[in-house]
Amino acid sequence: MAFPLRKDQPEEKLTTADIARGQRPTPEPANPKPVVDPAGPKPVTGERQAAQMSERREEAATLFPHEEMDHLRSRWSEIQTGFVDEPRKAVEQADVLVASAMKRLAEVFADERSRLEQHWDRGDNVSTEDLRVALQRYRTFFHRLLSV
Repeated sequence: MAFPLRKDQPEEKLTTADIARGQRPTPEPANPKPVVDPAGPKPVTGERQAAQMSERREEAATLFPHEEMDHLRSRWSEIQTGFVDEPRKAVEQADVLVASAMKRLAEVFADERSRLEQHWDRGDNVSTEDLRVALQRYRTFFHRLLSV
């Protein structure tokens, strides 16, 4: 259930996919499929386990692939430098860059959710670990968002 950000707004179930597509919320399916992994987690030991855990932590901590982050930072630097000569243009460009980054971020989360839903639609089980990583990414982003 979604919570309104302001008390005078009704609750709505807006997803990252809705934001990425620029659409209103889609109705929730009548019979959502449960996520169960009857086999339980696959045993992994030693160095392989440590590498997997490290990779998942890094994946959860980054919001964009590294090359996209570099491009966004570079573009921001150009905009900031341009402020001296053309402040109004710099603010307009900053707005476009922020809107673009927000849309791309919504796309990243929507793509991840879509991958999980494809497994559910095929009747596949999604491992608890995959869901934990997805939730960790949402938590990391949410805490970053609130700390701004």
